[in-house]
Amino acid sequence: MLSFECDYNTGAHPRILEALCRTNMEPCSGYGNDIFTANAREKIRAACGREDADVRFLTGGTQTNRIVIDSMLKNYEGVIAAATGHISVHEAGAVEASGHKVLTVPGYDGKLKASDVDALISVFYADGAHEHMVYPGMVYISHPTEYGTLYTLSELEEISALCRRYEIPLFIDGARLGYGLMSFESDVTLQDIANLCDVFYVGGTKVGALCGEAVVFTHNNAPKHFFTTVKQNGALLAKGRLLGIQFDTLFTDNLYFEISKNAIDRAEDLKRIFKQKGYRFFKNSPTNQQFIIMSDEKIAELAEEVRFEIWERIDEKNCAVRFCTSWATTKDDIEALAEII
Repeated sequence: MLSFECDYNTGAHPRILEALCRTNMEPCSGYGNDIFTANAREKIRAACGREDADVRFLTGGTQTNRIVIDSMLKNYEGVIAAATGHISVHEAGAVEASGHKVLTVPGYDGKLKASDVDALISVFYADGAHEHMVYPGMVYISHPTEYGTLYTLSELEEISALCRRYEIPLFIDGARLGYGLMSFESDVTLQDIANLCDVFYVGGTKVGALCGEAVVFTHNNAPKHFFTTVKQNGALLAKGRLLGIQFDTLFTDNLYFEISKNAIDRAEDLKRIFKQKGYRFFKNSPTNQQFIIMSDEKIAELAEEVRFEIWERIDEKNCAVRFCTSWATTKDDIEALAEII
């Protein structure tokens, strides 16, 4: 059975498994106070070009989004996100469960516009009764977005400047950050991300690791007692080495970026195949998530041999379906898919 249903459907890169096995019997201090985690921090700081960055390692994406947002907001503040944003749709209300409302603005192929954020905040403060309402306290975006689209550098600069003007943090969800950075259409670097936002994370779960995300506070601005907050929310590993070793490996010899590029290369192969077969695309994605329009009949037929995700219904007879490539997708996988379709 071919699997293109997501980008975390395999285990970990062989170099990570080798590193975990090689260091398995080496005693280490717990909770990330080990040499591997220290090395990972230094390598991520160097890659970001920010020696003052505070790098923390958490267990997964939903935990990271909830904890970062909760720790940086006051109890009367909410977070602004596109209506299609991951925290708005696919995290089971994790942010709201922490006491912070998600304040939505329109999404444009997954992206929000600085002008809509500006309008939301301006209208809020113009309302004489705004003290009875949820204060806009942060802007959340994902790069790439949930539709595989990318913010341009100028768009990020505009959003960042807006956040500076209102003195609220910009948080970038980087669960698939490697795939965004290595896209052929990207004009954004990791250094740009680090300079323009207040906090972001480098996704490991979807990009070669067994699990884990590396949170980067970019301006020496980690919330007070962040370690304790992470522990309270169940996202702290006693064997923190497991995350440290993985990210130390990913950021050695450019591995994170090389395997991210593989996903983009295979996605381009996949796009060519579907175009040659006459399929229409639901979204024009330059990253590893590809959205194809298929009839219900074809979906049922293809599902007998291939795993993919039904994204949303287009009309009575057709749906948009998502195919994901990943760091582990091979040319053989793509050739096998081509034969099937």
